[in-house]
Amino acid sequence: MTALAESPVITEPGIYEIPEDLYHADPVPAGSLSFSGAKKLLPPSTPARYFYDRANPPAPSQAMELGTAAHKMVLGIGAELAVVDAENWRTKAAREEADEIRARGGVPLLPDEHAQVKAMAAAIRAHPVASALFDPDRGGYPEQSMFWADGETGIWRRARVDWMPDLDGPRPILGDYKTTGKSADGRAIARAMTDYRYFMQDPWYSDGVAAITGLDLPFVFCFQETSPPYLISVVQLDGEAVRAGRMWNAEACQRYRDCTESGIWPGYPPEVQHITLPAWVARGEFE
Repeated sequence: MTALAESPVITEPGIYEIPEDLYHADPVPAGSLSFSGAKKLLPPSTPARYFYDRANPPAPSQAMELGTAAHKMVLGIGAELAVVDAENWRTKAAREEADEIRARGGVPLLPDEHAQVKAMAAAIRAHPVASALFDPDRGGYPEQSMFWADGETGIWRRARVDWMPDLDGPRPILGDYKTTGKSADGRAIARAMTDYRYFMQDPWYSDGVAAITGLDLPFVFCFQETSPPYLISVVQLDGEAVRAGRMWNAEACQRYRDCTESGIWPGYPPEVQHITLPAWVARGEFE
Protein backbone atom coordinates (compact mmCIF):
# COMPACT_ATOMS: atom_id res chain seq x y z
CA MET A 1 0.00 0.00 0.00
CA THR A 2 2.85 2.37 0.85
CA ALA A 3 6.11 2.83 -1.02
CA LEU A 4 9.56 3.44 0.34
CA ALA A 5 11.00 6.53 -1.30
CA GLU A 6 14.16 5.53 -3.16
CA SER A 7 15.49 9.09 -3.21
CA PRO A 8 14.86 12.34 -1.31
CA VAL A 9 12.77 13.56 -4.26
CA ILE A 10 9.07 12.82 -4.83
CA THR A 11 7.90 13.14 -8.43
CA GLU A 12 4.92 10.78 -8.51
CA PRO A 13 1.67 10.95 -6.51
CA GLY A 14 1.42 8.26 -3.87
CA ILE A 15 1.57 7.22 -0.24
CA TYR A 16 5.15 6.98 0.96
CA GLU A 17 6.97 5.78 4.05
CA ILE A 18 9.64 8.45 4.53
CA PRO A 19 11.35 10.06 7.55
CA GLU A 20 9.58 12.97 9.19
CA ASP A 21 12.44 15.40 8.53
CA LEU A 22 12.34 14.60 4.81
CA TYR A 23 8.59 15.21 4.74
CA HIS A 24 8.91 18.60 6.44
CA ALA A 25 11.80 19.57 4.15
CA ASP A 26 9.33 19.09 1.25
CA PRO A 27 10.76 16.51 -1.18
CA VAL A 28 8.69 17.79 -4.14
CA PRO A 29 11.02 19.70 -6.50
CA ALA A 30 8.40 22.30 -7.44
CA GLY A 31 7.27 22.65 -3.83
CA SER A 32 4.07 21.43 -2.19
CA LEU A 33 1.48 22.74 0.24
CA SER A 34 0.67 21.01 3.53
CA PHE A 35 -2.35 21.49 5.78
CA SER A 36 -0.25 23.41 8.32
CA GLY A 37 0.91 25.69 5.52
CA ALA A 38 -2.56 26.07 4.04
CA LYS A 39 -4.05 27.45 7.24
CA LYS A 40 -1.26 30.06 7.44
CA LEU A 41 -2.30 31.40 4.05
CA LEU A 42 -5.79 32.26 5.33
CA PRO A 43 -7.16 34.62 8.01
CA PRO A 44 -6.28 35.36 10.70
CA SER A 45 -2.85 34.61 9.21
CA THR A 46 -1.50 35.88 5.88
CA PRO A 47 0.59 34.63 2.94
CA ALA A 48 3.43 36.79 4.29
CA ARG A 49 3.37 34.81 7.54
CA TYR A 50 3.39 31.53 5.60
CA PHE A 51 6.34 32.66 3.47
CA TYR A 52 8.37 33.80 6.50
CA ASP A 53 7.68 30.70 8.58
CA ARG A 54 8.57 28.43 5.67
CA ALA A 55 12.05 29.96 5.57
CA ASN A 56 12.30 30.38 9.35
CA PRO A 57 10.57 27.45 11.07
CA PRO A 58 9.76 28.34 14.69
CA ALA A 59 11.51 26.37 17.42
CA PRO A 60 9.27 23.76 19.07
CA SER A 61 7.71 24.80 22.37
CA GLN A 62 7.66 22.57 25.43
CA ALA A 63 4.02 21.75 24.74
CA MET A 64 4.87 20.78 21.16
CA GLU A 65 7.71 18.53 22.33
CA LEU A 66 5.40 16.86 24.82
CA GLY A 67 2.92 16.23 22.02
CA THR A 68 5.69 14.76 19.85
CA ALA A 69 6.71 12.46 22.69
CA ALA A 70 3.12 11.33 23.22
CA HIS A 71 2.82 10.60 19.49
CA LYS A 72 5.93 8.41 19.69
CA MET A 73 4.51 6.49 22.66
CA VAL A 74 1.08 6.04 21.08
CA LEU A 75 2.03 5.42 17.45
CA GLY A 76 5.32 3.62 18.05
CA ILE A 77 7.29 5.70 15.57
CA GLY A 78 9.03 9.04 15.68
CA ALA A 79 11.95 10.90 17.18
CA GLU A 80 14.15 9.45 19.92
CA LEU A 81 12.87 10.19 23.42
CA ALA A 82 15.76 10.98 25.77
CA VAL A 83 15.29 11.44 29.52
CA VAL A 84 17.34 14.18 31.19
CA ASP A 85 17.98 13.36 34.84
CA ALA A 86 16.94 16.69 36.32
CA GLU A 87 14.03 18.09 38.33
CA ASN A 88 13.42 20.97 35.93
CA TRP A 89 14.96 22.92 33.05
CA ARG A 90 16.29 25.78 35.19
CA THR A 91 19.88 24.53 35.48
CA LYS A 92 22.45 25.23 32.80
CA ALA A 93 23.48 21.56 32.66
CA ALA A 94 19.91 20.41 32.00
CA ARG A 95 19.38 22.98 29.26
CA GLU A 96 22.68 22.11 27.57
CA GLU A 97 21.86 18.40 27.60
CA ALA A 98 18.43 19.16 26.15
CA ASP A 99 20.04 21.21 23.36
CA GLU A 100 22.37 18.31 22.54
CA ILE A 101 19.40 15.95 22.30
CA ARG A 102 17.52 18.34 20.01
CA ALA A 103 20.62 18.77 17.83
CA ARG A 104 20.63 15.05 17.04
CA GLY A 105 16.89 15.07 16.30
CA GLY A 106 15.63 13.77 19.63
CA VAL A 107 13.09 15.01 22.15
CA PRO A 108 14.36 15.80 25.66
CA LEU A 109 12.09 14.90 28.57
CA LEU A 110 12.31 15.25 32.31
CA PRO A 111 11.65 12.03 34.25
CA ASP A 112 8.13 13.13 35.23
CA GLU A 113 7.37 14.10 31.61
CA HIS A 114 8.52 10.68 30.43
CA ALA A 115 6.24 9.03 32.98
CA GLN A 116 3.45 11.35 31.84
CA VAL A 117 3.59 10.33 28.16
CA LYS A 118 3.83 6.64 29.13
CA ALA A 119 0.65 7.06 31.18
CA MET A 120 -1.04 8.86 28.27
CA ALA A 121 -0.20 5.98 25.93
CA ALA A 122 -1.53 3.49 28.48
CA ALA A 123 -4.79 5.45 28.63
CA ILE A 124 -5.08 5.28 24.82
CA ARG A 125 -4.54 1.53 24.86
CA ALA A 126 -7.24 1.15 27.52
CA HIS A 127 -9.80 3.22 25.59
CA PRO A 128 -12.31 1.05 23.68
CA VAL A 129 -12.30 3.19 20.52
CA ALA A 130 -8.89 4.90 20.50
CA SER A 131 -7.11 1.61 21.12
CA ALA A 132 -8.71 0.11 18.03
CA LEU A 133 -8.02 3.21 15.93
CA PHE A 134 -4.25 2.98 16.42
CA ASP A 135 -3.89 -0.81 16.74
CA PRO A 136 -1.38 -2.28 14.24
CA ASP A 137 -2.85 -5.74 14.84
CA ARG A 138 -6.04 -4.50 13.18
CA GLY A 139 -4.09 -3.37 10.14
CA GLY A 140 -2.56 0.00 9.49
CA TYR A 141 0.60 2.05 9.39
CA PRO A 142 1.69 5.08 11.45
CA GLU A 143 3.04 8.34 10.03
CA GLN A 144 2.49 7.84 6.31
CA SER A 145 3.18 10.66 3.86
CA MET A 146 0.91 11.46 0.92
CA PHE A 147 1.71 13.56 -2.15
CA TRP A 148 -0.73 14.44 -4.92
CA ALA A 149 -1.60 17.11 -7.50
CA ASP A 150 -4.57 19.35 -6.83
CA GLY A 151 -7.16 18.89 -9.56
CA GLU A 152 -8.29 22.54 -9.64
CA THR A 153 -5.03 24.50 -9.36
CA GLY A 154 -2.40 21.98 -10.42
CA ILE A 155 -0.27 22.62 -7.32
CA TRP A 156 1.24 19.75 -5.38
CA ARG A 157 -0.27 19.00 -1.99
CA ARG A 158 1.07 16.84 0.81
CA ALA A 159 -0.07 15.40 4.15
CA ARG A 160 1.44 13.19 6.86
CA VAL A 161 -1.23 10.98 8.36
CA ASP A 162 -0.89 9.80 11.95
CA TRP A 163 -2.59 6.52 11.11
CA MET A 164 -3.15 5.14 7.63
CA PRO A 165 -5.43 2.09 7.80
CA ASP A 166 -5.06 -1.02 5.73
CA LEU A 167 -6.99 0.05 2.64
CA ASP A 168 -8.03 -3.54 2.00
CA GLY A 169 -9.36 -3.92 5.55
CA PRO A 170 -13.03 -4.30 6.46
CA ARG A 171 -13.51 -0.76 7.80
CA PRO A 172 -10.60 1.58 6.99
CA ILE A 173 -10.58 4.86 8.96
CA LEU A 174 -8.00 7.66 8.87
CA GLY A 175 -6.90 8.52 12.40
CA ASP A 176 -5.36 11.70 13.81
CA TYR A 177 -4.04 11.97 17.38
CA LYS A 178 -3.95 15.33 19.15
CA THR A 179 -2.95 16.29 22.66
CA THR A 180 -4.44 19.24 24.51
CA GLY A 181 -3.36 21.03 27.64
CA LYS A 182 -6.93 22.26 28.01
CA SER A 183 -10.05 20.12 27.80
CA ALA A 184 -11.07 17.26 25.52
CA ASP A 185 -14.73 18.03 26.19
CA GLY A 186 -16.79 18.23 23.01
CA ARG A 187 -17.46 21.96 23.42
CA ALA A 188 -13.76 22.71 23.86
CA ILE A 189 -12.95 20.61 20.82
CA ALA A 190 -15.51 22.53 18.76
CA ARG A 191 -13.67 25.76 19.66
CA ALA A 192 -10.31 24.18 18.82
CA MET A 193 -11.67 23.11 15.44
CA THR A 194 -12.16 26.79 14.64
CA ASP A 195 -9.15 28.26 16.46
CA TYR A 196 -6.64 25.82 14.92
CA ARG A 197 -8.53 25.26 11.64
CA TYR A 198 -8.81 21.52 12.24
CA PHE A 199 -11.99 21.55 10.16
CA MET A 200 -9.65 22.02 7.17
CA GLN A 201 -7.54 19.00 8.12
CA ASP A 202 -10.28 16.40 7.69
CA PRO A 203 -11.00 17.09 3.98
CA TRP A 204 -7.32 17.87 3.32
CA TYR A 205 -6.33 14.34 4.33
CA SER A 206 -9.38 12.44 3.07
CA ASP A 207 -9.23 14.26 -0.29
CA GLY A 208 -5.57 13.27 -0.54
CA VAL A 209 -6.43 9.61 -0.08
CA ALA A 210 -9.24 9.94 -2.63
CA ALA A 211 -6.94 11.59 -5.19
CA ILE A 212 -4.33 8.85 -4.81
CA THR A 213 -6.45 5.73 -4.31
CA GLY A 214 -9.99 6.66 -5.38
CA LEU A 215 -11.27 5.67 -1.92
CA ASP A 216 -13.53 7.85 0.22
CA LEU A 217 -12.39 7.19 3.80
CA PRO A 218 -13.84 8.64 7.01
CA PHE A 219 -11.52 10.78 9.15
CA VAL A 220 -11.54 10.64 12.95
CA PHE A 221 -9.80 12.86 15.52
CA CYS A 222 -8.61 11.48 18.85
CA PHE A 223 -8.09 14.24 21.44
CA GLN A 224 -6.32 13.49 24.72
CA GLU A 225 -5.77 15.74 27.72
CA THR A 226 -2.17 16.02 28.94
CA SER A 227 -3.06 16.03 32.64
CA PRO A 228 -4.31 13.07 34.72
CA PRO A 229 -6.43 11.08 34.22
CA TYR A 230 -5.56 11.78 30.56
CA LEU A 231 -9.16 11.79 29.35
CA ILE A 232 -9.88 11.04 25.70
CA SER A 233 -12.53 12.08 23.18
CA VAL A 234 -12.83 10.55 19.72
CA VAL A 235 -14.75 12.85 17.38
CA GLN A 236 -15.79 13.21 13.76
CA LEU A 237 -16.86 16.35 11.93
CA ASP A 238 -20.32 16.62 10.44
CA GLY A 239 -20.93 17.11 6.73
CA GLU A 240 -21.34 20.89 6.97
CA ALA A 241 -17.96 21.27 8.71
CA VAL A 242 -16.26 19.09 6.10
CA ARG A 243 -17.79 21.15 3.28
CA ALA A 244 -16.55 24.34 4.95
CA GLY A 245 -13.08 22.84 5.31
CA ARG A 246 -13.01 21.84 1.66
CA MET A 247 -14.00 25.40 0.67
CA TRP A 248 -11.22 26.91 2.83
CA ASN A 249 -8.75 24.39 1.41
CA ALA A 250 -9.64 25.40 -2.13
CA GLU A 251 -9.03 29.06 -1.28
CA ALA A 252 -5.67 28.20 0.31
CA CYS A 253 -4.61 26.28 -2.81
CA GLN A 254 -5.58 29.20 -5.03
CA ARG A 255 -3.63 31.66 -2.87
CA TYR A 256 -0.60 29.39 -2.86
CA ARG A 257 -0.72 29.08 -6.66
CA ASP A 258 -1.17 32.82 -7.18
CA CYS A 259 1.55 33.81 -4.72
CA THR A 260 3.97 31.24 -6.12
CA GLU A 261 3.39 32.42 -9.69
CA SER A 262 3.60 36.14 -8.85
CA GLY A 263 6.30 35.94 -6.19
CA ILE A 264 4.16 38.27 -4.05
CA TRP A 265 3.17 37.11 -0.55
CA PRO A 266 0.95 39.85 0.90
CA GLY A 267 0.48 40.64 4.57
CA TYR A 268 -2.39 42.55 6.13
CA PRO A 269 -4.31 45.11 3.99
CA PRO A 270 -2.35 48.38 3.60
CA GLU A 271 -5.49 50.50 4.03
CA VAL A 272 -6.68 51.87 7.37
CA GLN A 273 -8.92 49.21 8.90
CA HIS A 274 -12.10 50.10 10.79
CA ILE A 275 -12.62 47.98 13.88
CA THR A 276 -15.99 47.25 15.47
CA LEU A 277 -16.16 46.09 19.06
CA PRO A 278 -18.33 43.10 20.03
CA ALA A 279 -21.93 44.09 20.74
CA TRP A 280 -21.74 43.09 24.42
CA VAL A 281 -18.87 45.57 24.95
CA ALA A 282 -20.79 48.43 23.35
CA ARG A 283 -23.83 47.64 25.52
CA GLY A 284 -21.72 47.72 28.68
CA GLU A 285 -22.69 44.22 29.74
CA PHE A 286 -20.06 43.69 32.44
CA GLU A 287 -19.56 40.22 33.78
